[in-house]
Amino acid sequence: MSSERFVVAASDFPVPDSSAYDFSSYDVFGSIHAPGGLDLAEALTAAARELHESASPGATLETAVRLAVHLLPGAEHAGVCEIERGESLRTVAWSDDIVRAAGTSDLPHWERLWEAPVVRADSGGADGEPQELRSVLSMRLRADRRRLTVLTAYSREPGAFDETAARLGRLFTAHVSLALNSVTVREQLTAAMHTRDLIGQATGILMERLDIDAQAAFESLVRASQRENVKLRDLARRIVGATDN
Repeated sequence: MSSERFVVAASDFPVPDSSAYDFSSYDVFGSIHAPGGLDLAEALTAAARELHESASPGATLETAVRLAVHLLPGAEHAGVCEIERGESLRTVAWSDDIVRAAGTSDLPHWERLWEAPVVRADSGGADGEPQELRSVLSMRLRADRRRLTVLTAYSREPGAFDETAARLGRLFTAHVSLALNSVTVREQLTAAMHTRDLIGQATGILMERLDIDAQAAFESLVRASQRENVKLRDLARRIVGATDN
């Protein structure tokens, strides 16, 4: 048996460009698509690419909300909320104004999300849900002991979300979570680099002003930060800003 291996470069596989597709032509139930339409794999790949192109966590969530309405069967509205255990719910992204008023943290289906990644419910407009939103499909994006980040799709029709919608929702939120984690790390790294530059500039200013070396200047900055109970980066920003002015 030949031991020869065949390797195909990843670049040989075309990656769908989300901007080239009309997501509204995607039909999860249809086996035949109109020309230019998307099948499930293409739709998720294009959605993932668009999610990863977002510049900030907020932009990622706004993109996720918009895509959820097109990708999830039965979805007419969507939103992302953060739930603090034992505290109120806060909506951080929404497809339209009706979603901003949708849901309260004491609804049973919100509590179930601490244990289950996907929860379906028929609200019937009761217990705080607007009358227009009768079906709810909620999917966890992030979770820790005290906080949940949840993507929720809504429909005006009762029983709009079945097992197919729930399974697709889990696939979609996996992509959203990866993109959200990625952009958060990028943002944190950018902030850390900016902070390092600020502290370096402030240290240089103190070296010149006090005629001391870098170690002594940094220690002076740290002591001042502790004495004034101010974060090191904020103190450095003040020193650099005062010098620029």
